[in-house]
Amino acid sequence: MKTKIQPLRAAVISALFGAAIGLPLTLNGCAMATCKPCAPRAGKRNSCSPCAARNPCAASNPCAAGDRVDPKAVTRPEGTKPYQGDRAALLNEGKALWNSKEISRNNSMSCSSCHQDGTAMLQPDFAKPYPHFVQMAKDVAGMESITLEGMVQLCMIKPMQSKPFAWDSRQLAALTAYTAVLQKEFKPVGSAAARNPCAPKNPCSMKNPCAVRSY
Repeated sequence: MKTKIQPLRAAVISALFGAAIGLPLTLNGCAMATCKPCAPRAGKRNSCSPCAARNPCAASNPCAAGDRVDPKAVTRPEGTKPYQGDRAALLNEGKALWNSKEISRNNSMSCSSCHQDGTAMLQPDFAKPYPHFVQMAKDVAGMESITLEGMVQLCMIKPMQSKPFAWDSRQLAALTAYTAVLQKEFKPVGSAAARNPCAPKNPCSMKNPCAVRSY
């Protein structure tokens, strides 16, 4: 006499057998889990949830990448000297570097990506002689004052997401020299000048509706 297997028991056995041989679990079309949008399962997001798809805004904000910056990384080490060379040549190279995406991580952006006309998104304080207070340096490195070449290095780390230049490199000297020219040409327009480009809230940083747990 054959033993009758209850439907639910049969379904469970079938599901377990399917998992053992690599077949998907299909008891309720959702891996035996109630498909609650955004509900985590076993410490992870439910794979059948529409929220499981990677949020395009999950990529880290270039300004936030790496969080804090060590002030030592943007301060000239004692005993080192900047590269010395022909000023005209350095300015030409500095202008090329300013407009080059190759100095950033993954060739994704250049200095001119934020500062399109050379002075866009610069605070009125940019006109003051360096070293001086810069909000971006305060926000990410806790520095009350920074040099111009230090700001070049900070921009290389923060929004460029790249490595700072060697302190005796021609590139650092060139980009600093060109930035100094832009500084002389800069005419602040009071409060109309844009604030620190790393200060505005990243549009992707708003809370992902799919990240909310639905307990």
